[in-house]
Amino acid sequence: MRSFLRRFDNPWLLLVLTALFWSGNWVVGRGFRGEVPPVALAFWRWVLALLCTLPAVWPQRAQAWPTLRAHWPILTALGLLGITAYNTLAYFGLQFTTATNGVLLNSFIPIVIIALACIFLGRKLRALEALGVSISLGGVVVIVAHGELARLASLSFNPGDLWIMVSVFVWAGYTLLLQHRPAGLDPMLLLALLTAIGIVGLLPFYIWELTQGRLIHPSFTAFAGIAYCGILPAFLGYVFWNRAVAQVGGATAGLFIHLMPVATPLLSALVLGERPQGYHFIGMALIISGIIVSTRSATAKNKPESA
Repeated sequence: MRSFLRRFDNPWLLLVLTALFWSGNWVVGRGFRGEVPPVALAFWRWVLALLCTLPAVWPQRAQAWPTLRAHWPILTALGLLGITAYNTLAYFGLQFTTATNGVLLNSFIPIVIIALACIFLGRKLRALEALGVSISLGGVVVIVAHGELARLASLSFNPGDLWIMVSVFVWAGYTLLLQHRPAGLDPMLLLALLTAIGIVGLLPFYIWELTQGRLIHPSFTAFAGIAYCGILPAFLGYVFWNRAVAQVGGATAGLFIHLMPVATPLLSALVLGERPQGYHFIGMALIISGIIVSTRSATAKNKPESA
């Protein structure tokens, strides 16, 4: 695994591949909603991802418990946010809304990262960043309201959109907290620990889902969907993301999320037959414009230092 990662040790490539893997995750979550319930999909994908990490971390197994005991608050928070909550909330949302809608709302993550950094980390919001946040927020409102002002007046929103907006804040928090992970901890051991914590967090919700009679409908496509979600978005996606965040930081890595609004609608149209509507393009344009405006001041500030 280490030699494999060295071949892809370019943070920009890692972030692009992660965005593509995660785009497919939205399509699977929506397309298999009738065959695989949301918590079951989240639970088994992470079980599979944990099995993928075991060969790489087995030689380090003696470090697992001391690391967990010494750093349990931050590891628990990361595991519950990034593993237990984020994808489970998104899968719940995809029960009610389209993959295109979901991923466009998900592209609001970079703006939420900036907002949370200002609120909790003391980062000062520049004028351009404030303008960008406002523009992107307008894009989210357009998508959630499906371009209809009447929805805003009556507060009649798709519940799936609201679930996904909650997941957006969860992932933004995970990305910011990731910068406080234990220093020097091997990325694969970190992923294994977070995944194990997340699975424990998911277990009671999975049991509850089973008691509601929501079972996986056994089929080749259902198991193929779980395998895809476990190996690419969950395992390689998180390995690539964690490694890239360690190199370029959470705020910069978050910008690559906006590649997903390009890839996911294309995949959704090909695989699910979903056709983007006019309000999707308006919302996408506003969200991405807000991201560009928000990052211009930071880019300009860093130019002299880079030079």
